[in-house]
Amino acid sequence: MTAFARQSHRSLAIVFTVAVLLNIGALVVRIEAAWLAFLPLAPLFLMMISGLWLFAAPYLNRRS
Repeated sequence: MTAFARQSHRSLAIVFTVAVLLNIGALVVRIEAAWLAFLPLAPLFLMMISGLWLFAAPYLNRRS
């Protein structure tokens, strides 16, 4: 499970980076789209969940 979480966290980081770069590019070109501003939040939320899991996994495995 941890290997899957680690790989998905890396993949989400790439998606998040691309979304932020698209957002910056849209600001430079002066495209005002509200959905584009909120685009990085979805992968960021998923990265928070996987990051918390990766942080807690060693402590949870130690108890077992």
